[in-house]
Amino acid sequence: MAWCPFARKMELQPESDGQPAIRPTQMIFHSIAAPWSVERLYEYWQSTSLESHFGLDYAGDLGQYIGTETRADANAGANRRADGTGAVSIETASNTSASDPWTDKQVEKLIALGSWLHQRHGIPLRVCRSAADPGYGYHRLYTDWSLSGTVCPGDTRVSQFRDVVFPGIVARATGQSPLLEDPDMPLMLNESNAVDVPLRSGVWTGLAFTDAVVHAGPRRHSTLVHLLFADSTHEEARIEGRFYLTDTAGRNPSAYLTVTGQGPGGHQFQCSADVPSGRHLRFEVRATTPDGSSVQLLHRVLSGPYWAV
Repeated sequence: MAWCPFARKMELQPESDGQPAIRPTQMIFHSIAAPWSVERLYEYWQSTSLESHFGLDYAGDLGQYIGTETRADANAGANRRADGTGAVSIETASNTSASDPWTDKQVEKLIALGSWLHQRHGIPLRVCRSAADPGYGYHRLYTDWSLSGTVCPGDTRVSQFRDVVFPGIVARATGQSPLLEDPDMPLMLNESNAVDVPLRSGVWTGLAFTDAVVHAGPRRHSTLVHLLFADSTHEEARIEGRFYLTDTAGRNPSAYLTVTGQGPGGHQFQCSADVPSGRHLRFEVRATTPDGSSVQLLHRVLSGPYWAV
């Protein structure tokens, strides 16, 4: 289990030792709907079957109750999935209606913690694109993250998450300063995958980068895919790539125009468009050789700016 070096360790037992391990891939933000200290929240967790990994009071005091590689039960379906991945949760002090903003001290500690989780566990610097997608989010973002629906962490804090906290995490983790006053500033997509993929001649193959979903709508994007093929690729091999839209289950595909190249080495494919709400953007490739031989894809990179719409 992992313990944050700038949080007060307030280990909750028997949960800390008794609950199963997770591989943390998400951070989910909550409001507790009470103006509690981290000590009061610890007492509350002792009286319920629920708990969060972290608690944060108005003054910026951060407590940690469960190690980040152990399941904590605050996010319903995101607590621990069948593949062992799970979310790190933080409950934050608020008024009783969860309608107030995070204080400046809370914002600073949330940014610091989000950056630490990226560095410690490799949580990608993006807002989660689906309930299981690695990244950062807030409790009400996906219905799978609550048992019966929730407005947590409240409208004001959702706006803070999008406008201040998440850009601050990205800036802290990358050493850059975000221009928070610019609402048109894009987020950046930057994913890669070095797992070799053998491509059968003439067969379209969907590619995963971090996963198979490039973007989840509603979103505007300008995305570049770079593929590297082995030197052994037939010189006359036809390399085709195309972006395509599906529903959220990966069905009902609608493809964009196919771009064609030839032979080994690097090939690039670009798409600039809007992804509608309820649709996912994906990418697939096809290599066709004169002799029917397969082609080895060595590396793939996905990059480009995107905006919420």
